[in-house]
Amino acid sequence: MKFFIRIKFSLFCGALSAAQQFNWNFQPAPNSFRDWRSNQDRPKVQEPAAVPQEKQSVHEPLSWRFPEPPAEEVPRFPSDFELKAPLAANSVSAICGENSVRVEAKKDLLGIGTPVRTADVTLGGCPATGEDDQVLIFESELHRCGSELLMSEDLFTYAFTLLYTASPLGGSQIIRTRDVQVSIQCQYQRKHDVSSGLLDPTWSPFIFTTDAEESLDFSITLMTDDWQSPRPSAQFLLGDMMKFEVSLKRFHHIPLRVTVDRCVATMLPSVDTVPRYYFLGNSGCLFDSQLTGSSSQFLPRSQDDKLQFEVEAFMFHQEDSGIIYITCGVKATVATAAVDATNKACSFSNGWKEASGSDRACSCCDTDCGAGSQSPLTGTGAPWHQEKVVGPIAVREKPLRQDEFWMCCIRIECHIHCRLLDPPHPDLKQLLHLFTERLLQLIDSSHHSPLI
Repeated sequence: MKFFIRIKFSLFCGALSAAQQFNWNFQPAPNSFRDWRSNQDRPKVQEPAAVPQEKQSVHEPLSWRFPEPPAEEVPRFPSDFELKAPLAANSVSAICGENSVRVEAKKDLLGIGTPVRTADVTLGGCPATGEDDQVLIFESELHRCGSELLMSEDLFTYAFTLLYTASPLGGSQIIRTRDVQVSIQCQYQRKHDVSSGLLDPTWSPFIFTTDAEESLDFSITLMTDDWQSPRPSAQFLLGDMMKFEVSLKRFHHIPLRVTVDRCVATMLPSVDTVPRYYFLGNSGCLFDSQLTGSSSQFLPRSQDDKLQFEVEAFMFHQEDSGIIYITCGVKATVATAAVDATNKACSFSNGWKEASGSDRACSCCDTDCGAGSQSPLTGTGAPWHQEKVVGPIAVREKPLRQDEFWMCCIRIECHIHCRLLDPPHPDLKQLLHLFTERLLQLIDSSHHSPLI
């Protein structure tokens, strides 16, 4: 019995030593029973079947590219186009009396439909002695108002000069006419008839160029009088209307409306030079007709991506180079946007009128319409706003040929019968010598002088 107890005790001690050697810890996990019960109560969910996946590789590079812009269209010019020929003005007449002269000049002196200023026309420095709505009247004694006495054995001649000096229009620095000198002669001898020539001023052309750039293709084209095709020649008479069409090619953009913010004329391709003439500004107000009384205007808009306007041809006062550059700011806005103070096309004719009919947008043209956004569509400097330089615009005068000399002068002869009295000058030979020299000068100048 003792032996049996000793064996049990030995086994018990061996078990304790083994547990101590392996450092067994039998601590039950907390909440293990509760977790087991919850797992038993939870419904079994079927695991989703594995979906096979495969990464596809690109064997060839993509061939898609942005579409190329359309080719530039070649202008189609009319085959029967002809330049206008200048017409004689027939605007000056004179009557020579025994001791005086009376000259009548139409206020439309140049025959272009525009009256000249009374103060700009003189007879040898003498102002007009009378006028009505249509005519200026000059009356002078034969030896006054800058007259020159020319003598010969058969006649004596009093020569006068009717002078028109073009002055700047309004408060601007531009003119639309040239200085004109009309020679008037009263020739006296025993018997003569009266005849009068014609005043025939001629003007030379304006040359127009422009181009388009960047992703929005703005263009300005000089058009024929019927607006049907590009004008093949850019030659005008002063006072004619230069017809411009501003257009925008949309390519793949949303519908857009084109407008002109401002235009300035200079003699060099820089807006910072002088002289300069802002004839369009204040975000689309065409000032030229208001400042100078011209017929310049925007035409009623027929398409959002086209805008047509016409400006009377002009040149700078007292500048002989005849070169003009025009810089215009053009822009595009969304066609569905309303016409407002910063996106408009306004002309002045007994009040401001807008090309789309929204005249209220022009109410600020006499004040300040604001500058508007630099980039009307995005505000990020995208090419929705561009500067277009037009020029050089060249103005040339037509040279005077010898067979055209008669067009520059008006010869006035006498209807009356009068006796040729001895000239008051004591030396008749000297007068004849002066007359001969003067005649030779006139003939020589006809070979070199430009047409007035």
